[in-house]
Amino acid sequence: MTYNRRCHTVPVASPRSLLFAPGSDEHKLRRTLQTGADAVIADLEDAVAPARKDEARALVMRVLEEEQSAAATMVRVNGMDSPHFERDFELVQRLPLQAIVLPKATPESVDALGRGGPPVIAIVETAQGLRRAYETASHPRVEALILGAVDLGLELGLESRPDGQEGLLARSMLVLDSAAAGIRGPFDRVHLDVRDGEGLEAECRLARSLGLRGKACIHPAQVEIVNAVFSPEDYELARAWQIVESYAQGIAEGRGAVALDGEMIDLPVVERARRLIADNKRRVLDAD
Repeated sequence: MTYNRRCHTVPVASPRSLLFAPGSDEHKLRRTLQTGADAVIADLEDAVAPARKDEARALVMRVLEEEQSAAATMVRVNGMDSPHFERDFELVQRLPLQAIVLPKATPESVDALGRGGPPVIAIVETAQGLRRAYETASHPRVEALILGAVDLGLELGLESRPDGQEGLLARSMLVLDSAAAGIRGPFDRVHLDVRDGEGLEAECRLARSLGLRGKACIHPAQVEIVNAVFSPEDYELARAWQIVESYAQGIAEGRGAVALDGEMIDLPVVERARRLIADNKRRVLDAD
């Protein structure tokens, strides 16, 4: 099953960091909203014990209504096969969210959310989910994919490595499927050792080199590193502006070929520069 892409009326911005916060812990949830993360995900799934699901839903509703935050606000619901899914679904329909985060995503589970409402960020964390990631990414409501490597690694029998190489195939598949479906690049898996800043940075650099566009976080201390690695350097932004402006000038002058500092500039190069500028518009405006 495939879908035609369409424009969303509530687009997700281009966050670099997605910071999870347990929906049953008021202190952590409020603190997470003020950490500088690009997006905060109030977690109703793994971080909440079954006996506290109702309490967590009420708490998430209250905190998200009360708190003012620069972060995009999202909620991770329980999976479609969970007895808690329907109550979670009722909650997310009542909140002004930037996205719904859906675990163990498949095209069918996205369909279960209906056609209206916030965009969906789909977590790919099963073998079937990985095989069908293109279908999921092509769904009209899906804005991005997240690699859920812990559950996927267990199912596939992968052995964790310090350099993260065991996740290369899954990362590359999600990058390819996202690009083919016409959505933004995916988010990388969480780095479980919250004290390992050096390892986190290395993993972020690997992910960025593979085409991933951000990373899920489980602790506020991870946000600064993730944001830094997934942000372009000043010279990269300056170069992007030069490319766009040089190309526009060349077209206006009727030139068939445009060069900048000896480098030929064609449309794919220009589109990449435009995307870099668009993804970092807030950063550029803040710098001005």
